[in-house]
Amino acid sequence: MQGMMEECRIPGQNGSEDAVFRPGKLICIGRNYAKHAAELGNTVPTVPMIFLKPASSLIPSGGLIEIPEASNDVHHEVELVCLIGQAGKNIPEDEALEYVAGYAVGLDMTARDIQQRAKEKGHPWSVAKGFDTFAPLGRFVAASSIEDAQELSIQLRINGSLRQDGHTSDMIFPLRHLIAYTSTIFTLMPGDLLFTGTPEGVGPVASGDRLEAQVEGFPVLTVDVH
Repeated sequence: MQGMMEECRIPGQNGSEDAVFRPGKLICIGRNYAKHAAELGNTVPTVPMIFLKPASSLIPSGGLIEIPEASNDVHHEVELVCLIGQAGKNIPEDEALEYVAGYAVGLDMTARDIQQRAKEKGHPWSVAKGFDTFAPLGRFVAASSIEDAQELSIQLRINGSLRQDGHTSDMIFPLRHLIAYTSTIFTLMPGDLLFTGTPEGVGPVASGDRLEAQVEGFPVLTVDVH
């Protein structure tokens, strides 16, 4: 597949070599910002809402989002992404952030029309979330360089216009809880990616759009829509 992302690279610190991970599971959290749940008319969950995306949906900054023929309503969802750096199962919440090797900004692209039809039938969302190119991912920063990942602004612009403007402090379930909780279900492995949910302001994209996603202090993720 053109542009498929085959590795996650954490810049080395103090002259050390970069750490390189092969992408594993893409563990995604739905409705983790109350205002986003409200804008879609959804209830706020009482436990994290988890779904998966395939690693084949990853593309790097500079890549192209392909709108599938099966959808007429693809939406952007900007998110903070955590890269798991070591294996863990049943991780205590107070140790959870020790398992994070790095952070990046990402996009959880969603075929909203396909998702809505699936929800109405009580079916899974895998098709709506899993198309090739539906998980653009920016360059990583080392976890050790981020003082508090729960205190970061997060934004998305389309063609220079601000569409999403949130803050990671508004997460319903903070990072520590998400890592601990997901590790009770899946054994977390090096290279796994945790997409932590999107703030309000999601909306459609169209062919020719340029998306610029930014988390405070991170490299900008730029992708075009084909």
